[in-house]
Amino acid sequence: MSATAVHSLWTTAGGGVTTAAAGDKFTAPTIEYAQLAPVLIVIGVAVLGVLVEAFVPRRARYTTQVFLTVVALGAAFAAVLGLAADGYAGKNAQIAAMGAVAVDGPALFLQGTILLVSMVSVFTFAERRLDPASHGNRVDSFAAQAGSVPGSDGEKAAVKAGFTTTEVFPLVLFSVAGMLVFPAANDLLTLFIALEVFSLPLYLLCAVARRKRLMSQEAAVKYFLLGAFSSAFLLFGIALLYGYAGTVSYAGIANVVDGTVQEIDPALADTMGNDVLLLIGGAMILMGLLFKVGAVPFHMWTPDVYQGAPTPVTGFMAAATKVAAFGALLRLLYVVLPGLTWDLRPVMWGVAIVTMLGGAIVAITQTDIKRLLAYSSIAHAGFILAGVIAASPEGISSVLFYLGVYSFVTVGAFAVVTLVRDAGGEATHLSQWAGLGRRSPLTAAVFAVFLLSFAGIPLTSGFSGKFAVFKAAADNGAGGLVVVGVISSAIAAFFYIRVIVLMFFSEPKADGPTVAVPSPLTMTTIAVGVAVTLVLGLAPQYFLDLASQAGVFVR
Repeated sequence: MSATAVHSLWTTAGGGVTTAAAGDKFTAPTIEYAQLAPVLIVIGVAVLGVLVEAFVPRRARYTTQVFLTVVALGAAFAAVLGLAADGYAGKNAQIAAMGAVAVDGPALFLQGTILLVSMVSVFTFAERRLDPASHGNRVDSFAAQAGSVPGSDGEKAAVKAGFTTTEVFPLVLFSVAGMLVFPAANDLLTLFIALEVFSLPLYLLCAVARRKRLMSQEAAVKYFLLGAFSSAFLLFGIALLYGYAGTVSYAGIANVVDGTVQEIDPALADTMGNDVLLLIGGAMILMGLLFKVGAVPFHMWTPDVYQGAPTPVTGFMAAATKVAAFGALLRLLYVVLPGLTWDLRPVMWGVAIVTMLGGAIVAITQTDIKRLLAYSSIAHAGFILAGVIAASPEGISSVLFYLGVYSFVTVGAFAVVTLVRDAGGEATHLSQWAGLGRRSPLTAAVFAVFLLSFAGIPLTSGFSGKFAVFKAAADNGAGGLVVVGVISSAIAAFFYIRVIVLMFFSEPKADGPTVAVPSPLTMTTIAVGVAVTLVLGLAPQYFLDLASQAGVFVR
């Protein structure tokens, strides 16, 4: 609709006239449903999952929800493959939904990664063989009734009745839907809405652990409060960038940054093109995104939330959130703010260095396996930032590859953590893992493979990923960053190898934990993690080529 038509509607409405001026027509938005199919499938089934909770008998909900969730993620992944086959990852890349969503190589690559990782994560959500049966009912990792007070009579009655929180499955789907839009968002409002859509279900999922419920609820409150702060920074940054450019569209802002826009909106004449608004607004949006990737100094939530959340949720969140957030960060820096590359470079260098060193050094002092993996994930965020800072096509493709590698190893590692248990549930204190290699050689060997991959040992996918991002950084003038990255990797290798030594070369305690035998669901998750770790370590070239072909943003 033209500006004059809008103005005419406003004035006639204000004057009490109900008829619009002759010739004024409302133009319906054009939505490319086929290009948005992956997101629409996931949201549609998530809504269906809510209806299942309302109408399906309680005893049938678990099976129904697991089936719907896996089918939704599989169908959405098939839709992503279909779009890639139709050339949307390359020559046919385009902007869909009235300029709100980009359908291009990086978006499809990241969406495919998120969907596959979410599917293997959902298998750990559905696991019901690890805890002993309660009152004749198999139980999972989630509270019997999330709304009941921990330790109350209501909770005991829910456990006795065999209730389960099957709402976790639609919550996962809503979160995945937000994650699919987040790296593909092509305007700042879509970015913010996607952020909230995937964050709010995660806050809820963190609070529903079956055991250690108070710690779980504390983790959720911390995540929610700090997440609200980061959302506020992001929103304030969006407001400032709108004041600077007069638009929230990525291409529109980029054109004002480049100086290619001559028309100035009269209402914003005083602020358009004001570099102070650009720098402060850009920095605030970066802060919101760096919070989500867990970069120092925006990482404070990570260890507490990783430790307190149910372990299947931790694995899902650690893997999928990083993929979505780094995708959004890449699009922001390469599409919206390429003109600010040199202004932002010192800040990004500083953040990457303190993130790599901070995560690696603090991890040495950790005595809980989940907190150790949390600080490890902070260090990995720093390694990935080295590829982001490269500001080149190689930088983009190396980050895409690293995200694919890291996400599967992370989900696999947290799936192994769910298996080591004592009478109180998961045994996460490091001292309890002593001698695990003698009690259960296979479990310890698998966990060792994941730790070696995190450490970046050759012939694992972690080495291929680190080599790719460090090479891209070194080729583009960030050699100093690579040196810090190698030092951080050496520090990190110490605590990974310390865990391996503890498992294989320590005497097991007589009252130590046991390794539960999982169902084929968790076995599949762990097997996929090991397969990805070894295949991408031994023969990474095909996937590196795939990432480089997918590394071109549409604008």
